[in-house]
Amino acid sequence: ITEHAVEDARYLCERSHGDSPDVFLHGRTDLEFAYVPSHLYYCMFELLKNSLRAVVEFHNGSALPPVKVIIADGEDNEDVVIKISDQGGGISRSHMPRIWSYLFTTAKPAFNAGFAFSSTGDHGTDTPLAGLGYGLPISRSYARYFGGDLNIMSMEGYGTDAYLHLCRLGNKDEPLP
Repeated sequence: ITEHAVEDARYLCERSHGDSPDVFLHGRTDLEFAYVPSHLYYCMFELLKNSLRAVVEFHNGSALPPVKVIIADGEDNEDVVIKISDQGGGISRSHMPRIWSYLFTTAKPAFNAGFAFSSTGDHGTDTPLAGLGYGLPISRSYARYFGGDLNIMSMEGYGTDAYLHLCRLGNKDEPLP
């Protein structure tokens, strides 16, 4: 699933920016565990898109450092933890509290202000790489729904580390009222 998310995110980055950093996978790349595949893919895809875009925009034409994905797991670990680490310049501390808010984005907005959808005509086939402002909040909601979490640690001027904690399904109850 992670490899598919990497391929898709790199494709979208190349299409949007003309280039994409390499992504290196480390750790338990052969790991199999019970989880909802579409949720895992969504989280990985969104986190990777953010990292790839940040690296391309921060390094603006110079050599692109790779994005690293580390999968940590052990027989007795409570969670499977996936770390996505980039050197994309980081997120300013003043923006950190807002990254979990829907519609907040550090990217150029995907749609112009005043844009209105019409029931007629072709809206094009371009998929924005970023700018909608719902990738992080939905990813964190998916992780938390099954007992995990998503944490972001950023170092402005250097890069960002995202930690996706995935609770092994089967040992937590679904959070129903």
